[in-house]
Amino acid sequence: MMDFIIAIVAICTLGTIINNWIRAKHGYPLKDDDYGDEDYGGYSTSGKDISQLKEQNRILTDKLENATDRIAVLERIVTDSGYHTAREIEALRDLPVSAKAGSSSGVPLDIKKEAN
Repeated sequence: MMDFIIAIVAICTLGTIINNWIRAKHGYPLKDDDYGDEDYGGYSTSGKDISQLKEQNRILTDKLENATDRIAVLERIVTDSGYHTAREIEALRDLPVSAKAGSSSGVPLDIKKEAN
């Protein structure tokens, strides 16, 4: 009779160990008590912690939205044809005088740089 009780206790203990190992491996709570509280491997699920996590989530979401808006503005600036035209004009202004004078095509413009 004593061997039977020891066998039942050993089977139950082994079953609990295997159950917890499978739950931990797949990210499920390790235990669920009679009050509905679950153990998430050291992470508390109190109302205070949840409100802190919600606040942190809200802050990070706001930062992500702000970054997304800024990226959209930068994309518009880079893809704007006026931006490319202004870059080409500045590149022409930076050419040496000999390169400008040696060109026989086009009409020379008498544009003076403004003094800053």
